[in-house]
Amino acid sequence: MTTLHFVVPDGIDDPMRPSGGNVYDRRVSAGLTTLGWCVHEHRVESRASLAATLGEVPDGALTLVDGLVASDAATQEAGRLRLVVLLHMPMEVAAAATVVATSRWTRQWLLDSDALPAGRIHVVEPGTDPADLAPGTPAGGELLCVGAVTAGPGSDVLLAALATLRELPWRCVCVGALDLEPGYVDELRQLAHEHGIADRLRFAGPLTGPDLDAAYAGSDLLVSASRAESYGMVVTEALARGLPVIATDVGGVSEALGHPDAGVLVAPDDPSALAAALREWLTDAALRDRLRGAARERRSTLPDWRHTSQQLADVLAVVP
Repeated sequence: MTTLHFVVPDGIDDPMRPSGGNVYDRRVSAGLTTLGWCVHEHRVESRASLAATLGEVPDGALTLVDGLVASDAATQEAGRLRLVVLLHMPMEVAAAATVVATSRWTRQWLLDSDALPAGRIHVVEPGTDPADLAPGTPAGGELLCVGAVTAGPGSDVLLAALATLRELPWRCVCVGALDLEPGYVDELRQLAHEHGIADRLRFAGPLTGPDLDAAYAGSDLLVSASRAESYGMVVTEALARGLPVIATDVGGVSEALGHPDAGVLVAPDDPSALAAALREWLTDAALRDRLRGAARERRSTLPDWRHTSQQLADVLAVVP
């Protein structure tokens, strides 16, 4: 039995802080266990507390550290441990023996930054869970945005775009944490009132499990105005339900989309471009049919979490 020490953020299971990185960590930890690995999970509150955690790991042990908590302490322990860093987003990781990136885009970022030689960087994309097809509505007006309501995910861009579509029939549910940047959320609520769309834009807060499933099931389209994404797990979660996507063309979103007709990609920080794409979706039934068909095709090609866990196991098994 292969033993792995897996260092993860302390809030990995916090229902008020759902994130793609936390889901990835939890699912591959369980997946490796199912594959017969002995996984010792270590939770750390911050990068500052990593040194003490790594100090308790035996010499030569295979150790996977989530990049969100990796720090200089990892550099200091790199010679003692078989250290692997799991990157959910770009960061410098020169000390790691091996890096696992969750997208091809992140791997290319590392190569472009000359951080590591190509042979030390591996890509293990996120999996998806099987999900029922979302039935959709004929008009396509039920919009869904998933992600913490902060400046990074571009909620202000989405609001500005929706404000120009008041004459069209739509409703939008924004799912994600509301307490990370409360002042920003207050500004959005005020702007929604000023633009006369407050009754059509609902901030639902963070949802997980059946509640999140229900939000997807009741939607026609996933919309993302994010300013940065290493991959975009919400995109594949939508596609797993046959939901098309309109999103900003940033980071690894295009590889998550996978099928060129499963969605529409627009420039980031451009409310007019996003509004134009949404207007076309809402007014063109033939376009909706085409995107829905492509999204269902992409649904059949998405890897599951068992596949992801096996890929990770294959990488970890040959770490020197």
